[in-house]
Amino acid sequence: MKSKSPHPLELSSDEMRAVGQRALDIVIKHFENNRDEHVARTLTRDDTERLLRTGLPEEGTSVNELLDLLARDVFPNSLKTDHPRFYAFVPSPSNYVSVIGDLLTSAHNLFAGHWMASSAASQLEINVIDWMKELVGYPAEGGGIMVSGGSMANLSAIAAAREARLGGPDAKAVVYCSDQTHSSMAKGLRIIGFGAEQRRTVGTDEGLRLSIPDLEQAIKADRAAGLKPFCVVANAGTTNTGAVDPLGPLADLCARENLWLHVDGAYGAAAVITERGRAALAGLGRADSITLDPHKWLFQPYELGCLLVRDASVLRKAFRIDEDDHADYLADVVRHVHADVNFFEHGVQLTRSFKALKLWLSLRAFGLAEFRRAIDVGFDMADVAEATLRADSRWTVVTPSQMGIISFRWNDPSRSEKEIDAITSRSVDLMRADGYALVMSTILRGRPALRLCPIHPGTTADEIRETIRRLAAFSVEASAQ
Repeated sequence: MKSKSPHPLELSSDEMRAVGQRALDIVIKHFENNRDEHVARTLTRDDTERLLRTGLPEEGTSVNELLDLLARDVFPNSLKTDHPRFYAFVPSPSNYVSVIGDLLTSAHNLFAGHWMASSAASQLEINVIDWMKELVGYPAEGGGIMVSGGSMANLSAIAAAREARLGGPDAKAVVYCSDQTHSSMAKGLRIIGFGAEQRRTVGTDEGLRLSIPDLEQAIKADRAAGLKPFCVVANAGTTNTGAVDPLGPLADLCARENLWLHVDGAYGAAAVITERGRAALAGLGRADSITLDPHKWLFQPYELGCLLVRDASVLRKAFRIDEDDHADYLADVVRHVHADVNFFEHGVQLTRSFKALKLWLSLRAFGLAEFRRAIDVGFDMADVAEATLRADSRWTVVTPSQMGIISFRWNDPSRSEKEIDAITSRSVDLMRADGYALVMSTILRGRPALRLCPIHPGTTADEIRETIRRLAAFSVEASAQ
């Protein structure tokens, strides 16, 4: 697009309105028609090269032409994690108000790294963090920071725990995780310098919850070997099955052993706002730190994660920079660093966007009661799925409905376990090609199992039943192949 403005990279008011309206039309059409679209399209690399590869342009192209290309060739060819029948992984059901929040954030391009740059935006983020603290039961002296997602929140939590308990890196330090802990924890530990020998994978019980006897035994053995146990990572709604580790007893154990308790609630912690979630998450507020992803069960667009800590000072201790190491151009900011809230002192990033706006805007617009009602849909739909599966002898429920997730396996006594495993994989492929809904597999106790995570607030019981009906048909078809 050639600019009519005397300045580079500018459009006239009329051009901005026209382009904005065209983009808004695409967004509104997506929200209106999402349910009728194919849930999961993935192109081959050859196809994407043919459709989208271009040389670096010297001259501009009509923005409308580019928007048409995106609407035709990019947005439809994806896994639609905000689709009402996207039941794979952990969905990210969005909402229009938060989308507008992202638009406003990008348009104003606020730098939210320190108070001088964005005092009002920082205050809104502080407000949102205080809301999140209230939800999980943290005290007034608690704190937190908005980050990109659970991976960064988990990494930041361990960095803060290490500083608080050990004063810095220590080759003898040991972290304890269950065999259901998210892979982001292993990656984060490696990135910040923990060797594989410093991470203990603790077994789980029949409900796939961290085993306290196994944990106690591991801690005792490591202390006897002269090592330094310092942190336990618990799960509040695992991605695999929605399992919640025994948070209260773990908090008791960590208090006795002087260990940091971090709870990875990236998926499940938000459910604490509901009655069922609060019961399942008993003891959550006793953790030293909590990961929570609003872009999961608080219905925000990507990316938005949150790290909460019971003591706000631990973040600054972990991420502060000595005054001698501050960049010279931050001299005016640093002079006020002790009086103001500067988020670059609370986390990894200096340059960071106004991440909290979309969550602030949607919570203010809808109110907590509406979010509570939306989360309850996920609990209800998982219950519907379990009842439907148990009513059909061709299915075996592997783990019951919990925290909005249900896992199950095809049941055919005439087939070997190896054949059932192959049928599971083929049925997933058939469902993905079908496009009505998306269900993926996972590995539980060494064998593949299907899992549903139906947390989109627009999902219906009829759609759950139809999805399972189609899955059964695909399993029969896969059995015949």
